[in-house]
Amino acid sequence: MATVTAAEGKSRAAATKAAAAVEVSAPSRREFLYYIWGASIALLLGQAGAGLIWFALPRFKAGTFGGVFNFPPDRLPQLAGSAPVSQPEGRFHVVRTEDDGLVTLYGVCTHLGCLPKWQTDRFACPCHGSQYTLPGNWITGPAPRGLDMFPMRVTFDDGSVEETPGSAASVDGSAYAIKLNGRSIAKIEIDTGSRIKRPNHG
Repeated sequence: MATVTAAEGKSRAAATKAAAAVEVSAPSRREFLYYIWGASIALLLGQAGAGLIWFALPRFKAGTFGGVFNFPPDRLPQLAGSAPVSQPEGRFHVVRTEDDGLVTLYGVCTHLGCLPKWQTDRFACPCHGSQYTLPGNWITGPAPRGLDMFPMRVTFDDGSVEETPGSAASVDGSAYAIKLNGRSIAKIEIDTGSRIKRPNHG
């Protein structure tokens, strides 16, 4: 039976340790620059992607265009068929139709985006001559359809709530009106974040 001396044991342990060790060479200058370049591109793309998502997501405050406006009921036109009330911050006109209904018209011409003004008995576009009735119906001019609308939600004093019938799909703006029927209004909410487009005129 062979005996192992202390010196032999140490040399074998050293040989085993050397075999187990794996040599890893330091990256070359070129490899180091590739790593830095790759990390920089990844960081840049990540920041650009996060910024794009943050910018694209809508974040509209109440009372600003794109958000919900709480329109004071005491600002409504007093009589059915009278001149509309404009809200420049929301880019809309509140109309009280001749059959005593409420409609909110988007104050932008459907032709090329000019701003029609109310003139005695109609909206008239100063750019290309399109004209619209009080409920936003097309009369004449190059506009393809009547004025677009914003959905309205009306809460009455009796607790009942009515919303703009968005599925009317009519060229007549009165079809989108919320009928008052003599009821007193407690609250009016106008959503300028969604638009109702009526069909093109014939």
